[in-house]
Parts: sequence; structure tokens; C-alpha cells
Amino acid sequence: MSEGVRGVVVAHAELAPALVAAVETISGVTDALRPVSNEGLGPDALREAIREAVGSDGTLLFVDLAGGSCAVAGLRHVRENRDAACITGVNLPMLLDFVFHRELPLDVLVARLLRKGQGGQQAHPGFSARTG
Repeated sequence: MSEGVRGVVVAHAELAPALVAAVETISGVTDALRPVSNEGLGPDALREAIREAVGSDGTLLFVDLAGGSCAVAGLRHVRENRDAACITGVNLPMLLDFVFHRELPLDVLVARLLRKGQGGQQAHPGFSARTG
């Protein structure tokens, strides 16, 4: 498989390394994602950490929280790099799909991953949530 798009998970505290480790354990793919934590980093240092993780060519940033410091840094990176994109609200289903489909063109990949991420969200109400 060609390497394709590079994936960088940017999240608060230990979430990024934990998500990457989970994807690697489940999928067996160990070279597709790089974690970046904002722990102890100010805005400029976080942007530099993202720049270092990205390297060159097409990159997809997966960010935990829209509007948070990770998203602000990620969106600044995307504005400066036309061959990059950013998805907020990262989840395990989208990351797992990414590692097996990262050879797709970035625009096609982003649309696919958004569908996969949303498809992984389901509600299963328990007895306490039922009324009537």
C-alpha cells in the first residue's frame, strides 16, 4: 500500500497518543498516524509541534474539540498549507477507516471519514431514559 495522506492526531493531554495506540493495536498499521498533545504547550509551541509532525505533502489533521486550542492551531496550519485539511471531533471509527484508505485523494478521504465518524455514533437508551 502506498503511504498516501499523512495523518496527525492533535488533542488535549494524553488523548492523541491513546487514540493512535488504539488504532495501531486494532489495525496492526503502525506508520499512518502521529500523535501531538497540547500538554504544556502554548499556541506557538503547539503550532510548531504540528509542523514537525506533519512533515511535507498532504496531511489530514484529526482534532479532538472544535474551538479548542488544538483546533485553533490545526486550522492555522491548514490555512497556511493548501495540501492539508482538518477534521474536528475525531473518533476511533474514522481513524480506523483512515489507516486503510489514506491513498485516496484528500477531498474524497475527508468526505468518507466524516461519514464513517458520524456512522459510529449511535444512541442506545437504557430503561432509565425511556418514558411513558
